[in-house]
Amino acid sequence: MKFQVINEQEPTIFNALIEGVREHIHEQIGNEAAQPLMLTARDECDQLIGGISGRTIYRNFLIDVVWVAKKHRGAGLGRELMLMAELEAKNRGCLIAQLDTLSIQAPIFYQKIGFELAGVVPEFSGSPARYFLMKKFNV
Repeated sequence: MKFQVINEQEPTIFNALIEGVREHIHEQIGNEAAQPLMLTARDECDQLIGGISGRTIYRNFLIDVVWVAKKHRGAGLGRELMLMAELEAKNRGCLIAQLDTLSIQAPIFYQKIGFELAGVVPEFSGSPARYFLMKKFNV
């Protein structure tokens, strides 16, 4: 057996690892059938001012990124984007949404729109706390 530490992106190896995980999951619960879900907001000059990127899979909406431009924060854009993305996820048959955020980001925002805390990695020297949240959809 030989081990190797790799300190740069290796797409071929990464893809092989992902394929191994997918094969195992397929044996357990069937075909993956992931579908990207991305929603964007643009201003009158067509500049990107916010958006959400994630995917729907196994009746879950897995949210990877939520961003709103600084000057548009606090005006309801984030809430509107989240509600629109949730509606699309529900239309795809999703029962829950999941995301993670750092304590220096927006955990309170997500809780205000119905997300519940599912777990926490506590803060430690050099790293803020990381919150894992989920929201059950009323379908």
